[in-house]
Amino acid sequence: MRKAEIIVIIIILVSIAVGIYLYPKMPERIASHWNAQGKVDGYMSKFWGLFIMPIISIGLFLFFIAIPRIDPLKTNIEKFRGYFDTFIVLFFAFLFYLYLLTIFWNIGLRFGMIQLLSPAFGILFYYGGILIENAKRNWFIGIRTPWTLSSDTVWEKTHKVGARLFKIVAVICLFGIFFPRSAIFFVLIPIILVVIYTIIYSYVKYQRETK
Repeated sequence: MRKAEIIVIIIILVSIAVGIYLYPKMPERIASHWNAQGKVDGYMSKFWGLFIMPIISIGLFLFFIAIPRIDPLKTNIEKFRGYFDTFIVLFFAFLFYLYLLTIFWNIGLRFGMIQLLSPAFGILFYYGGILIENAKRNWFIGIRTPWTLSSDTVWEKTHKVGARLFKIVAVICLFGIFFPRSAIFFVLIPIILVVIYTIIYSYVKYQRETK
């Protein structure tokens, strides 16, 4: 078992242990969703509020460890496996951080949920840029469009541009710390624009290559 997989298992086990320990102390209805203004607009029962995140984490973990084993281009994944492993650890650390924020809110602490998530998104997006900068063509990881998957050249060019854009988005996310009421927009709008741009970019590059 790889080191990253062991770390993720520990994170999941700790989250389960936290849920079990706090179960008797939590309210019957747990706030579980916040709107763009940072106000609670969704609740769950105590059981699901405490254990939905660990359950989702288990499913995602099984998916992530399967990717390098089932991808037809798994030999390419091995070329950047170290970056992928680090991203996995950061991703589950992000989920655990979100889990803790939810618990803190439900035990009575009050804060800007999206405001506190903004730097976490920034870290995740920045390392996501590092990951895709080093990713080789595969079916699961990276900017996967019909055109990047059809050409190594288009894959490399698109990911080089995408990596820079993801890092820029990471910096923009940090503004959410200072503008809590608009924090969600500093996360969503830039990443949506990057996704749209890289899709179009990969198409244009492929068309030029084929001509």
